[in-house]
Amino acid sequence: MYQISTPFKTVLPVLFWLVLTTFPASAQLYQSRAQQAILVDVETGSILFQQDAERAAPPASLTKIMTAAIVFDALKKGEITMETEFEVSEHAWRTGGAPARGSTMFAALGSTISVADLLRGLIIQSGNDSAIILAEGLSGSEDEFAKRMNSFGKTLGLQDSNFANPSGLPHPDQRVSPRDFVRIARYIIEKHPDYYPIFSERDFLWNGIRQSNRNSLLSAPIGADGLKTGFSQEAGYGLIGSAVQDGRRLIAVLMGLKKESDRVLDGRRLLEWGFTAFEAVEVFPAGMEVGRVRVYGGRSGRVGAQTNEPVVALMPKQSRDALEGRIVYRGPISVPIQKGDKIADLNVYSGNRLVVVSPLFATETMEAAGVTMRAIGGVGEFLFGWL
Repeated sequence: MYQISTPFKTVLPVLFWLVLTTFPASAQLYQSRAQQAILVDVETGSILFQQDAERAAPPASLTKIMTAAIVFDALKKGEITMETEFEVSEHAWRTGGAPARGSTMFAALGSTISVADLLRGLIIQSGNDSAIILAEGLSGSEDEFAKRMNSFGKTLGLQDSNFANPSGLPHPDQRVSPRDFVRIARYIIEKHPDYYPIFSERDFLWNGIRQSNRNSLLSAPIGADGLKTGFSQEAGYGLIGSAVQDGRRLIAVLMGLKKESDRVLDGRRLLEWGFTAFEAVEVFPAGMEVGRVRVYGGRSGRVGAQTNEPVVALMPKQSRDALEGRIVYRGPISVPIQKGDKIADLNVYSGNRLVVVSPLFATETMEAAGVTMRAIGGVGEFLFGWL
């Protein structure tokens, strides 16, 4: 199985001329104090900024958005309700509760707590006990819940991550990349709009203790409404933040910051920069064939790949970079192929920056060819690997 990358820079010379003449000055640069960072526009999927964003690293309490996503799914499917109550086990109490002296919602040993309260303990207070109680309630144990996290991660297309517990407490096998955290955050925002507002609640009263949301970005006048902060000695300070201005939503992930104050300052600066420094550019219209990909065993050796929706990229308002695209797919693609099947991805670059990834679909139906043509195709695949 090969990954094939097909450049198409000269397919639409007029389009690239327009892009080049739209942005007459040098590109704006941004520097983050985080070891890893990424900024993404939710609607277009444009990556506005990234810094070592594909490297998996200790996630600390940022892990809890994955735990929340699974709980939200369980609620939506009717597996549990907000009124469902889970018991506080001794393991949850000792590992994540008051005796552990970590982040806790102060769940009492042997008590039962509703999913509604556990979610707020998880998201607002960042309670490690909340995460463990939810994991045990849904899957029986942390280990079984971790398997569920990794299985769910595959359905989300996570590429650089492995989960070992629901809380983010230090574990040698727990690693998540900023890029994958964006995927989880987008899933929550887009698939669970009824539950997402919990992330913006400022405080939570439990057992007579008022617990404030640890995401200080919510107080900044930038339209922030979530998601999560995290800290450990190994991970440093981290933030997953999302904000909306004029109907446009951005998600920022920062990991490996040295100071707590940098988390808010850098998060705010990065989001403000994203809102002010970019404008939308249509790279391709909907229904445009942008190239052809190789096929094995079909009547023809290639099939057209087209967009279904307009491909829009957010570009710096001041940039001289041309846009370059690559059609990326796993090949050879075998028949039968139905018109409208997803067959490839379109990766659009501005310089070295990947700005948007958009799916491409087959322009026609292609059935299997005769025995002779399949034999010729097989020889070609053997000799040239379709590269």
